[in-house]
Amino acid sequence: MAHADYHGVFPYLVSPIDASGNVKADVLARLCDDLINAGVHGLTPLGSTGEFAYLSWAQRRRVVEVVIDAARGRVPVVAGVASTTIADATMQAREFAAMGANGILAILEAYFPLSDDGVFNYFAAIADAVSLPVVLYTNPNFQRSDLSLPVIDRLSRIANIGYIKDASNNTGRLLSILNLVDGRMKVFAASAHIPATVMLIGGVGWMAGPACVAPRQSVELYEACRRGDWSRAMELQRPLWALNQAFAKYNLAACIKGALELQGYAVGAPLPPQVPLTTEAIEDVRRTLSAIGALKP
Repeated sequence: MAHADYHGVFPYLVSPIDASGNVKADVLARLCDDLINAGVHGLTPLGSTGEFAYLSWAQRRRVVEVVIDAARGRVPVVAGVASTTIADATMQAREFAAMGANGILAILEAYFPLSDDGVFNYFAAIADAVSLPVVLYTNPNFQRSDLSLPVIDRLSRIANIGYIKDASNNTGRLLSILNLVDGRMKVFAASAHIPATVMLIGGVGWMAGPACVAPRQSVELYEACRRGDWSRAMELQRPLWALNQAFAKYNLAACIKGALELQGYAVGAPLPPQVPLTTEAIEDVRRTLSAIGALKP
């Protein structure tokens, strides 16, 4: 599994939780099934759109369990592991591996800032804890301690760390990473980047929440990029970018959940203290979904 070929569209899944704190397994399973039928290449529970920071360990575990069961081996499930401590992060990684996850999305939470050595040790320990492929996730807009280029270079030399998903809005940084790692690590884009641009410079796909609500459009864009049809890719990319722009205005989890509610998935509101979208924001999202053909008339 250390050399799995991850590529394409990996939606960051939401975590539907009911008023009693239970995972709405039927809703999540239906979403997973529909995304797979739409052609996505993998599923990523407990990314940022999955609100991992607002979930208990029992809830996180249940979310991943439901996604693995729903996937039924049809696409890889790359489960998010996030903690402030190495001990807890490695426990999560081992547990998800034992449950049948195909890969680990490694996320660093930090209260106190960490040195480069501390950041390296955290991600290296997760990789050492499992034999699964590991995807590094860095989001400098939300993380206290970011992955610097020297640390990325060091981590790229660990056998089962084969990917990085960079959620900065600096596409030049992605090219710097690609140049630095020299093929040892592949790059996934985030919703902060223009996917077609990232594919053009050497990316292998994107892991992002908006793909949950526009899976068919996202897959079509990816396939155009993959075959090098850049004219067609930009025809598809221009309207799709409006979805990213709409979601950038508001709380991401609230947007994705609100959009899924409009599409008929009872995923509920974002977890408190986050607040749901306003009526005006919901209408903004509705218009955007309609414009790209992601909402039934």
